[in-house]
Amino acid sequence: MTTVHVVVPDGIDDPARPSGGNTYDRRICDELTALGWDVRELVVPGSWPRPDAEALSRLARTIAATPDGALVLLDGLIASAADAVLVPESRRLRLVVLVHMPLGGVGVPVDTERAALTHARAVVTTSAWTRERLLNRYRLPPERVQVARPGADLDDEGPGTPGGSRLLCVAAVVPHKGHDLLFEALRGLAGIPWTCTVVGTLDRDPPFVERLRRQAAESGILDRISFPGPRVGEELRREYRAADLLVLPSRLEAYGMVVTEALAVGVPVIATAVGGVPEALGRTADGPPGLLVPPDDPVLLGEALGHWLRDAGLRARLRRAALLRRHALEGWDATARRVATALVTVLNAAHDLQTTGPDRS
Repeated sequence: MTTVHVVVPDGIDDPARPSGGNTYDRRICDELTALGWDVRELVVPGSWPRPDAEALSRLARTIAATPDGALVLLDGLIASAADAVLVPESRRLRLVVLVHMPLGGVGVPVDTERAALTHARAVVTTSAWTRERLLNRYRLPPERVQVARPGADLDDEGPGTPGGSRLLCVAAVVPHKGHDLLFEALRGLAGIPWTCTVVGTLDRDPPFVERLRRQAAESGILDRISFPGPRVGEELRREYRAADLLVLPSRLEAYGMVVTEALAVGVPVIATAVGGVPEALGRTADGPPGLLVPPDDPVLLGEALGHWLRDAGLRARLRRAALLRRHALEGWDATARRVATALVTVLNAAHDLQTTGPDRS
């Protein structure tokens, strides 16, 4: 049995703090175990990716306790901010970094992330968009950067409603997720029947949540919007099945797991064309299973939503495409196999960790 030490931030199983990164980490640990790996989870508390000295000290102690030559898979939320810990250990250990979102220049100094990634034996990204971004920014050897997209769990198809009026937004309620853009777009559609359920954590930026409520109240649409808070597991799946359309107005997304979660029950998507979202949406023989609009443009977002709500033919076409896309989605077992392939490649690398260290040319 092959052992892998997986370094993750604390809270990956906290239902009050769901995120795509947490879900990915948990599923990879579970699926690697199912594939026969000996997975040893190492939880490192701290305000990652902005750690204080104590968090870095905890990480250093955790890494130091792993045996020489150990295979260590680190969540990028931690690794991208911890070059001071990881670079000195890169000769002794087989380090692999799992990057959900490039953080250099976004809360983490570019040179810090560059050092951490260039001293890793391999990097696994959760989207082709992230891989391309890392290659362009840091000139990493392409063969060392692999993609393992998130999987999806197929569920019963949602029944839908004749008017397509049940809108769903699944995202932590924070500025970069673009809820303010969505509410501005919906303000112009007050004369059309619709409701919008906003599923996501409400305590990460309370002032922003309060501004959203005021915005909705001033627009006269607050009574059509509900904020049930975060949902996970079967509760979240029920939200998807009850929806007619997923709306993701983000300003930034590395992939957008909620897109494939919606498609897994045959629910079409209207989203902003940022990061890996087009990759997650995909295409079918009947065209894309949704509509993409530019980011930060509530007018075009409102037009797309208006087309959806007014045009029964469009709804039927997107619904058919979503059902086709649903059957093309891969499961988490496929994701884990891709991660495992990257890990095995590192294990099989023909060089002596103790004397040569990784090739940095």
